[in-house]
Amino acid sequence: MKNIAVLLGDGVGGEIISSAIKVLDRVSEKYNLKFQYNYAPIGGRAYDETGMPLPDKTIQTCLKSDAVLLGAVGDWKYDSLAPELRPERALLGIRKKLNLFANLRPVKVFDELLFSSPLKEEIARNTDIMIVRELTGDVYFGEPKGISTKTTLDGREIKYGFNNMIYDEDEIRRIAHVAFKSAQKRKKRVCCVDKANVLDVSRLFREITKEVSLEYPEVELSFMYVDNCAMQLVQNPRQFDVILTGNIFGDILSDEASTICGSLGMLPSASLSDGKTPFMYEPIHGSAPDLAGKNVVNPIATILSVAMMLDYSFNEKLASDTIFRAVKDVLKENYRTRDIAQKNSKICTTTKITDLIIEKIV
Repeated sequence: MKNIAVLLGDGVGGEIISSAIKVLDRVSEKYNLKFQYNYAPIGGRAYDETGMPLPDKTIQTCLKSDAVLLGAVGDWKYDSLAPELRPERALLGIRKKLNLFANLRPVKVFDELLFSSPLKEEIARNTDIMIVRELTGDVYFGEPKGISTKTTLDGREIKYGFNNMIYDEDEIRRIAHVAFKSAQKRKKRVCCVDKANVLDVSRLFREITKEVSLEYPEVELSFMYVDNCAMQLVQNPRQFDVILTGNIFGDILSDEASTICGSLGMLPSASLSDGKTPFMYEPIHGSAPDLAGKNVVNPIATILSVAMMLDYSFNEKLASDTIFRAVKDVLKENYRTRDIAQKNSKICTTTKITDLIIEKIV
């Protein structure tokens, strides 16, 4: 029996998690797998219950589990709260507490959804990228940080904000190993994305990445500035295999890359630790509170996140592939939620497309 911590979060989180667990239950039945679900609050839901977006009880539930499945956090009704109480702060907190330093975001375009991509079909076709984003360092966690005041030369008191972009070589080395190991299972190419022409931290990132690359002679290493990478992703995404980058650049680039697939509702993610704490799985999209309760949100990103969980946390590759094929088969039959639909699509609710995916797991 394996334990999974289930964090519904806010907005549509409950709906997409419900869909993912239904699919997981079906594939578990097929392959005789046993899972125990341990629910805990996070984000706005946790704030309403406990006054904190990330209660200690939630952290302990996660630490005692074999994997963590997260819906999404955030709701506009919490925007007036102090920064440390807002739901989004829970994401940074849980990543830090579980030491989730490596975020894997696969960007794969389904042939059945080429029409949904904003890129021309001939450009988007066969796009298959793994973005490996460092997740616990950089400007999101660097110290010192804050908002303070200073006196200008003409004697005025003005506010200024500051954040510290910082990586040490151990942090760079461990995320680089994740990227190279991922590339070994793919097309054996790593592109390190940075801003080494301007930033000292990027120059160190390059230096350590080059050192790590010597341990993987079969993997080709290249470098690209982040602004050029942003352009290349929309001009020729097929040139990339594994993209290795820091936290803030990875945040931006992975969201940009996700649009190539036509919808945020299609992309899963896995956040990995050093193995001493459980991995966490979640869709890359937000909580969409305006869609909550309407039974219209696309659950596929969360369902595919469960597929990643079966592979990375439980070494159940066959079960993982079964979910992926089921999703592909449903799309091939032209069933769609509204975010990925075209004129002749068979429009489905959240529950309907979930049921169709389950039916394909035979």
